[in-house]
Amino acid sequence: MKSIRIGTRNSALALWQAREVARYLQNNNYMTEIVPILSSGDKNLNQPLYALGITGVFTKDLDTALLNDEIDIAVHSLKDVPTKLPENIELIAYLERDYPQDVLIRKESSKNKEFHELKLATSSLRRRAFWLKYYPDATFSDIRGNIQTRLQKLEEQDFDATILSLAGIKRMKMDIDYEMLPLMISAPSQGVITIAGHSDKKEINEIVSKINHKQTQICVEIERNFLSTLEGGCTAPIGAFAEIFDDQIRFKAALCSLDGKNCIATDESFVYNDSENFGEKYAKVILENGGKELMTEIKSQI
Repeated sequence: MKSIRIGTRNSALALWQAREVARYLQNNNYMTEIVPILSSGDKNLNQPLYALGITGVFTKDLDTALLNDEIDIAVHSLKDVPTKLPENIELIAYLERDYPQDVLIRKESSKNKEFHELKLATSSLRRRAFWLKYYPDATFSDIRGNIQTRLQKLEEQDFDATILSLAGIKRMKMDIDYEMLPLMISAPSQGVITIAGHSDKKEINEIVSKINHKQTQICVEIERNFLSTLEGGCTAPIGAFAEIFDDQIRFKAALCSLDGKNCIATDESFVYNDSENFGEKYAKVILENGGKELMTEIKSQI
């Protein structure tokens, strides 16, 4: 069999993720080739994602390459992947989740400031809303770009700190100080690398499915079903995190208004079975407890 062509965004982190998938496949004695592709989300760094008006801003160029047979599989950060996939594209494997958390990075001059005093740089509506829930007077700046770009902007521009995914920092082996943020609930499927394939490529999809991590798949499917049922896309202030403990799953999730004043949350533990859609179940509870009106409000404001 010829090499499996692995499509990826061309940022340092995305290339690391693609090499990780290649490593798994090579360990199973398959040859691979990495094909970098510039994504729309990387071309416009001046606007926050929610203002671009594109679903799957980081994935659509790789989707196109898959459909045009320029690549055999595409590697993504799962939190960037819309819950509704294009026709003939499917998610065929998930690597084991490593670091789902959000962390706070400060500039040196802000080391001694209290959380409520910090001027934060983040374009994530989720991070802003969850922060505002606890610190309602906070002010924000927009920030886009890869980790290195954001850290450079942190040093050069007029704000005190930024919030990043711990996964990116760890994967890039960056030696920087960070603080954990228990007040945050991660974005659905944060910290997970996924692999998309073309539904017609049965042989390749079968090969790639062998590197799937089943426990991670169970958790992220709950999170993504929750997101999909709320119709959150990738931008509304929605956090969702499922974790397996022995035979139990703990699922924490919340939907927040943009100003953080109205948060509807759930924290459930249950025994998993594959016949029940738990993500949909708990999303419906939130919708029935004011979430439907809150989602309508959020969509009108975005």
